[in-house]
Amino acid sequence: MEKLDTFSRPDVVAFQTDDRAEDVDDAGVDPLLACLAFLTRHYQRPYSASVLKAGLPLEAERITPSLFVRAASRAGLAARIAKHPLGMLAALTLPAVLVLKDDSAVVALERQPDGSLLVMTPEAGDGVESVALSELEDRYAGYVIFVRPEYRFRAPHETNKMVSGQRWLRDHLWQNWWIYGQVLLAAVLINVFALTSPLFIMTVYDRVVPNNAMETLTVLAIGAAVVFTFEFLVRGLRGYFIDVAGRRADVALASHTFDHLLDVQMAARPRSSGAFANTMRDFESLRDFFTSATLAVIVDLPFILLFVAVIWGIGGSIALIPAVAVPAVLFVGIIVQAPLTRIVQQAVREAEAKHGVLFETLGGLETIKSTGGDSRMRHRWETFVGLAAQSGLKARVLSTLALNITAYAQQFAAVAIVVYGVILISQGELSMGGLIACVILNGRAVAALAQVAGLLVRLHHARASYRSLNGILRLPVERSTARTFLHRPRLQGRIEFRGVSFNYPGQSFPALRDASFVIEPGERAGIIGRVGSGKTTVAKMVLGLYTPDDGTVLLDGTEVRQIDPVDLRSNIGVAPQDIILFGGTVRENIAFGQPHATDERVLEAARLAGVEEFVAAHPQGYDMPVGERGEGLSGGQRQAIAVARALLGDPPILLLDEPTNHMDHGAETLLRTNLQTWTQDKTLLLITHRVSMLPLVDRLIVLDGGQVVADGEKQKVLDAISDGRVSAIER
Repeated sequence: MEKLDTFSRPDVVAFQTDDRAEDVDDAGVDPLLACLAFLTRHYQRPYSASVLKAGLPLEAERITPSLFVRAASRAGLAARIAKHPLGMLAALTLPAVLVLKDDSAVVALERQPDGSLLVMTPEAGDGVESVALSELEDRYAGYVIFVRPEYRFRAPHETNKMVSGQRWLRDHLWQNWWIYGQVLLAAVLINVFALTSPLFIMTVYDRVVPNNAMETLTVLAIGAAVVFTFEFLVRGLRGYFIDVAGRRADVALASHTFDHLLDVQMAARPRSSGAFANTMRDFESLRDFFTSATLAVIVDLPFILLFVAVIWGIGGSIALIPAVAVPAVLFVGIIVQAPLTRIVQQAVREAEAKHGVLFETLGGLETIKSTGGDSRMRHRWETFVGLAAQSGLKARVLSTLALNITAYAQQFAAVAIVVYGVILISQGELSMGGLIACVILNGRAVAALAQVAGLLVRLHHARASYRSLNGILRLPVERSTARTFLHRPRLQGRIEFRGVSFNYPGQSFPALRDASFVIEPGERAGIIGRVGSGKTTVAKMVLGLYTPDDGTVLLDGTEVRQIDPVDLRSNIGVAPQDIILFGGTVRENIAFGQPHATDERVLEAARLAGVEEFVAAHPQGYDMPVGERGEGLSGGQRQAIAVARALLGDPPILLLDEPTNHMDHGAETLLRTNLQTWTQDKTLLLITHRVSMLPLVDRLIVLDGGQVVADGEKQKVLDAISDGRVSAIER
């Protein structure tokens, strides 16, 4: 194996960036991740390993090949996994990632004249080596990941909003075109095989019985049995293919939808969580439409024409009866389309309102019980349940009407064929066997229409679900692949607001008005003010959860919107005012954003925040369950866990919003003492109403009505408040 000088090739020089060392540290135990980070630099779309893997459901702290594809899409790269012989790799497909047997991976860059491959090995820190093909064959697992950049061309007036809602369903269907192709092929075979029974009966009545041809009967029976066996197998295969499509839809569409949900901008988030959840549930309705018996019904409908054509071939003009019955049934279906569409859309809105009430009730059950609000919630619930039931009844009435008309047409057509067939027999234009075959074929043709009524209802539900999901997937996201973010792995901690004004969506009164201030790295500043003065809004602006309507928020001189959200929030430890814990243990909640944090780091953060004070008294220790939303803990205990969560990553910026308003005096004193030392080299932004927490800060910023009314050295601001020169503080 020949070791090459990394800097001997100009295209390799571009790979050596300032972030490379960090990526090696970040992805040193994850070869696939290191390979992907390398390829982002190769294609001039540099992303750090931490950004690429953020939020992915890692397995054993590594990305899998399937997660590799999802991570690559974040960097605007299209990746495809394929089983491919190593010796058949074409030069045009390189660079590509080779998956090795020892859970490792390398990037194959190009073929050498001697037949060897030029590869990048993550273990060598992006070093490039020439490796003999035979040596790679011994380690090659047989799978390669092809990676290519995606080029998106946007008009100058287009924004950076992600509009994945335009293509998400179409792309999924196209990715599974071969499955649906197999379903279509199976449908062709099944419907052709369906001709066996009527043709067999016709032949027996017209040829075998009159001539007592028992040998012919035996041959025909064996042939029919063979065809029926094949039909049985093909039906099973069709069901299997539809189930495979369902599994793929579950994995791909559910992951895509949930990823988009987590990435939606806070300003664009729907007002009602219940309505949002109901919309997410619509995914199942849409998935079932494409991956259930409904799909088989849709595929079978065109073959009605085949049955009518065969009837024409057997009985001639007798085919006019099903030819009239089929359009008549379809016409009825078209008539009920318009009212059914309105009813289904109304039912979707009522279901969203119903789920909104349910979510509010579950989230505020304790408040409802303690305030006696159960009567009001019951009234709201029963109102929306009644409306939803009424809409469901209307939809069922329409679908039942269409079903009854279809059944009537089916029975009428059968009788008409028998009557007309007897007339044709008497005229010598049709045989007895031909009449029986026509009756059977007519039954098959019209029977397919019997499912049209139910199909119409499911179709309208699927269309309504598609519109709802499409609305969600068109919401703007924080990390659009159409944008290129700046990689800032470690900030110094300088925070600057320049004339920031902001209104929350749907609110007419501004939360911030022309707010301007600068907090230098290592400075410890407190923000105080009346209730509703904009203190928490400042924290949300620093975190990039909302963007200013006017003005600019900068961190280390960089506009917040230009910094990758993953980098931004990894540099900020935040304990919010409204604390949400998730079902699990104390340790899991402390390490919620960093599930692979070491026990030493978790214990140190817990000690600083005072969590160990109450955990030590519990027999389960850090495995103590917190209950749903942390309801098994007191308010002060939840705050301690939130502070420990903020301290865990040792961030350069610490943002605490009312961190002790539920703590007792002892817990607050312990936290204040620990933070006094821990924040010596950190930028601290403390939002509080408690004077007892002010020893942590050296500077005070006073907000009133969204404006900065005072800003300066702590004691001077406090003196101004006591003298009445600043009146925006609740004393």
